[in-house]
Amino acid sequence: MRIAILSYHTCPLATLGGKDAGGMNVYVRDLALYLGREGIQLDVFTRSQDEHVPHVLHDLGFGNRVAHIPAGPEHPLPKIELVDYVQQYADQILDFACSKGLRYDLIHSHYWMSGLAAENLARVWQVPVIQMFHTLGKMKQLVAQNAEEAEGEYRIAGEARVIEIADRIVASTTTEKELLQTLYQADPNKIDVIPPGVDLSHFYPIPPDEAKEYVGVPLEMRMLLFVGRIEPLKGIKTLLRAISLLRENGQTGENLCLVVIGGDLGEGPGKASGELKLLMDLRDEYGLGDLVTFLGKRGQDSLPYYYSAAEMVIMPSHYESFGMVALEAMACGTPVIASLVGGLTHLVEDGVTGYHVPVEDPVVLSSRIAALLKDKALRYRMGHDAFAFAKKYGWESISRRVIDLYRSTLSEDGRAINQNGSDQEPARSEWPG
Repeated sequence: MRIAILSYHTCPLATLGGKDAGGMNVYVRDLALYLGREGIQLDVFTRSQDEHVPHVLHDLGFGNRVAHIPAGPEHPLPKIELVDYVQQYADQILDFACSKGLRYDLIHSHYWMSGLAAENLARVWQVPVIQMFHTLGKMKQLVAQNAEEAEGEYRIAGEARVIEIADRIVASTTTEKELLQTLYQADPNKIDVIPPGVDLSHFYPIPPDEAKEYVGVPLEMRMLLFVGRIEPLKGIKTLLRAISLLRENGQTGENLCLVVIGGDLGEGPGKASGELKLLMDLRDEYGLGDLVTFLGKRGQDSLPYYYSAAEMVIMPSHYESFGMVALEAMACGTPVIASLVGGLTHLVEDGVTGYHVPVEDPVVLSSRIAALLKDKALRYRMGHDAFAFAKKYGWESISRRVIDLYRSTLSEDGRAINQNGSDQEPARSEWPG
């Protein structure tokens, strides 16, 4: 079995916290790694955004690759412009496969633009398409606070088309499946609920003193943590207001700090751009310069240290399709305070592994932060229960569920699969290219 994984607008090898680098990047990369461990042969196709990065990288191991496909200018583009190059992306993938003498059995596409490319490829290759959206445009429209944040109709129409042509759709939660049905009238019979996994060999509890030493936080400091893209729907303004309320109520103490991971700090003081600059200005307006630190992007290798060093991870999002950060933090034994939205309603159990809070309610958020800060035994119990919960989401079991979906889809499509899960083709070492 050989799979073509499409991740058009963002590379799975990108550093977490960039404008378009978040849970989807982590999902695609980890899925590919664990599929490789199970003997699945695959290539991940993403749009080239840097002409200085080799077009083919073997960072996934097991003979599998990430192919950076030239489609339009090789630098980052706004998503509304990316749509213009989807056909070119698909054509270049066809050329890549032809030049290497490769044949794929199935396409697994991620995000709606990848799904549009998948339609073109599936027509040529005569293979089925499995689609995962990760976020939904209509939900983003519902939570947008102004026209600038709203998704364009071009995306809504694109998602509707992909839902129509996909053979199977993977939803990360039952909530996402319901949204696909109610907002897009998707056929429930072709939606499978398979949550993302977490790499338990990478995300696990690290002794706090060792974690703090690694990230450069003094042992006596009590660190609150936010990790994610810097955009309005992540609710960071609400978090800053909550921290301000903690200070007004005398609940911060001398050793409290909030660390925000994500966004582009630029090349020096005052060089941060867009939403991050607005948040820095808001921090200063609230007089929190001594409490709140913006670190910019951080690599996945460092995140277990940050999670383990934190008293809690806070996710005040307006919308989360799943909430990978919550799962990673819980795998590190750290309780999570999260908005009662999307996948976070499934990941965080209120009063057990953390707390749920209403969207855009800094008063309740500050009270929950204060409750956890003052009760060490509660933090320990919640962290312990969070770790136990996260273990159920290990990629070893999740990847096998994905493989089962691949096999059942190919079986429905009439493809012959032998007992070891591959069709009749030569071993990879014998392939051209």
